[in-house]
Amino acid sequence: MNGAECLIQTLVAAGIDHCLMNPGTSEMQFVAALDRVPGMRAVPCLFEGVCAGAADGYARMTGRPAATLLHLGPGLANALSNLHNARKARSAVVNLVGEHATAHLRCDAPLTADIEGIARPVSGWVRTVRAVEDIGADAAEAVAAAQCPPGQVATLIVPADYSWSPSGPPGTPPVPARRRTPSAEAVREAARRLRAGKAALVMSGSALFGRGLDAAGRIAGATGAPVYASRYAARIQCGGSGFQARRIAYFPEPAEAMLAGLESIVLVEAQPPVSFFGYPGRRSYLAPENCAFHALAGEEEDGAAGLEALAEELGARRTAAQARPPEPEQPSDDAPLSADAIGRIVAVLLPENSIVSDEMVSSAEAVSRRLASAARHDHLPVTGGSIGQGLPVALGAALACPQRKVVALEADGSGLYTPQALWTMAREQLDVVTVIFANRRYAILEIELRRTGATGMGRVAAGVIGIGNPDLDWVKLSEGMGVPASRATTAREFRSQFAAAMAERAPRLIEAVIPR
Repeated sequence: MNGAECLIQTLVAAGIDHCLMNPGTSEMQFVAALDRVPGMRAVPCLFEGVCAGAADGYARMTGRPAATLLHLGPGLANALSNLHNARKARSAVVNLVGEHATAHLRCDAPLTADIEGIARPVSGWVRTVRAVEDIGADAAEAVAAAQCPPGQVATLIVPADYSWSPSGPPGTPPVPARRRTPSAEAVREAARRLRAGKAALVMSGSALFGRGLDAAGRIAGATGAPVYASRYAARIQCGGSGFQARRIAYFPEPAEAMLAGLESIVLVEAQPPVSFFGYPGRRSYLAPENCAFHALAGEEEDGAAGLEALAEELGARRTAAQARPPEPEQPSDDAPLSADAIGRIVAVLLPENSIVSDEMVSSAEAVSRRLASAARHDHLPVTGGSIGQGLPVALGAALACPQRKVVALEADGSGLYTPQALWTMAREQLDVVTVIFANRRYAILEIELRRTGATGMGRVAAGVIGIGNPDLDWVKLSEGMGVPASRATTAREFRSQFAAAMAERAPRLIEAVIPR
């Protein structure tokens, strides 16, 4: 077998069966080998940032890595933004990057670059294959590194001539590393702080869904302590009749109000909460200045197991009584659309067990408070803050969970960074419904301009923040990518279009026009 065949065999044997790819000449041996080595689903993407974001979404929903395949240094550079988001989400990604043939590197050809140097800021593990005989072992090590708790981007760089040359045997599939169980001492100290009062849980990672969230609900019931989700958590279980963690607010003032009066915060796979940006005259940390922190479980530990042990230590047998928010009153049919109106409608129509990929930015707070009353669903929010994750993350989630409805709630400005994801959704016939919040401007920047103390909103500044003139036509953009689309300007139109999309199993886009 050649090196490319060895590489794919190793990945498949290790359980990696999806590859998000935008290959070039240096990766053609890998592409050809896909027909000879069964078991790998090749998913072409028109832009490398879509590959990276989709791998992130896939990992968030499965806890397992997908592979990406990128072309040399410039291809990797195109993927950096969403690899940054994947790093912040603690997503396991096996990031494969082609390199020039080894003898060609000395020529400094046009695409020659320092690939390792480009990869390091977003990767927890980086290696260039140094001999064709090592491809199998290096690939197995990359898979193991990606799955090292809590999950990371592992970048493996493969010279082109090693792909076409005879190789050694496939690598031995790694035994996935297990998360460490938090110590008994950490559990006892967390219980002591919660019993003392004026304490809260701040959670991220595996603590925010499944058995971790169930245990947190029991702890809240026994102690009365509030339970918060980190603003930057990768996946949060929301809605329905189950226990819900309150997500820390985006802006520092409401976030500080949420945490006011706390003397102790127990962290579960989370860091102390900080504001997204620094502002003149404001602290970066959101908890009260004298608040003490205790880590029940670090990011690499099993937060769900820690919470179950903590519930046992506290004798917590019941979940906190949590009244489900009432079904929101529906906006009048002829009312112009707003973020709140969209949130009300989505909350009523969202199917049970859906997945919501959220990159609404300025509309997020208005919609999210309504989704608390929706059916039980998984929320995949912004993690690293680099624009362009919403559509690719939705794509990856749909690949990971093909039986579940995926809804992408996407700002128009952010959506323009990775609209190519729509093409892959159409090609793979994925059940993703995209709602574009079309306010024709980078509305969050208008807010942030004032918050940073910048004075005035002159003609030039307004022109930079606005993305009208000409207005974008998301219906044509979507249809050009192969996804059927429609436009809604009133609540009646949006409700009708969204209800129809929820009843179908196919990609669809709705441009929801929000008046300026």
